Amino acid sequence: MEAKLKKELGTTVLKSTGHSAGGCISEGQSYDTDNGRVFVKINHKSEAKLMFDGEMASLEAILKTNTVKVPRPVRVIELDNGGCVFVMEHMDMRHLNKYTKHLGEQLADLHLHNKRQLEKLSKEQQTVGKGAGQSEAAAVEKFGFGVTTCCGYLPQRNEWQDDWVTFYAQQRLQHQLNLVEESYGDREARELWAKLQLKIPQFFTGVEIVPALLHGDLWSGNVAEFAEGPVIFDPASFYGHSEYELSIAGMFGGFDRSFYSAYHEKIIKAPGFAERNQLYQLFHYLNHWNHFGGGYRGSSIKIMKNLLK
Repeated sequence: MEAKLKKELGTTVLKSTGHSAGGCISEGQSYDTDNGRVFVKINHKSEAKLMFDGEMASLEAILKTNTVKVPRPVRVIELDNGGCVFVMEHMDMRHLNKYTKHLGEQLADLHLHNKRQLEKLSKEQQTVGKGAGQSEAAAVEKFGFGVTTCCGYLPQRNEWQDDWVTFYAQQRLQHQLNLVEESYGDREARELWAKLQLKIPQFFTGVEIVPALLHGDLWSGNVAEFAEGPVIFDPASFYGHSEYELSIAGMFGGFDRSFYSAYHEKIIKAPGFAERNQLYQLFHYLNHWNHFGGGYRGSSIKIMKNLLK
């Protein structure tokens, strides 16, 4: 692997620094090179390239917003013996502590970025001499993403949709429940979903949803801080409802009151937030069920029952 990395990165030096990290999905290692220190994620699964290509596109999209810090991606490299590595900027990260409030502010800015770009584009189109296509604003009017991204190692269906409720019901929940059906044939889940999918539009009555660029998997294990502020990593991005981002954040803790207060100062809670938060958590419990097994079945079933009350 190291010979391949040297060749692909065009470096004569590739020295391990001893900095390593690992999660449920991939392992990581930092190296010193001719061009500075890099962090290399390694995964030997057959879907590793799809997963890393999606992560690289996610990091690039977040970087372009200039709102919240992410590691700068370098390149995805396929290994000769199978699997893939993803090379990115090395950052000296530590546990999020000092910059929790800043993360709330910057995350809200990330979520508002596309709305502001749409407003800018609309204003330019109304100005004499400025037409569509002449703005530098990369404004997105639909829900989805340009490439497949993976939440964990499971691919997400990111085909563009005009309507958020349709996108979320079909391309997030239905997709996960199809995987549950294939693996477990769970009758109770199937019957609850048949009822719940009919009720989903009710949770969005009167709520205006503008596509927001999301990190997509923002739990405490994917946030940190460095000397200058907060940093987020391991994204599974797409354009969706900003509220979706806060669902997994609330499932596993790690975000204090200052984070939420700072966030909601910029993006006010809309009526029905609590129920929609449960609806968004349902995706993550189903995704965990499909990744890690039946230990997450109970939470998935409980949420569906609660939402049907």
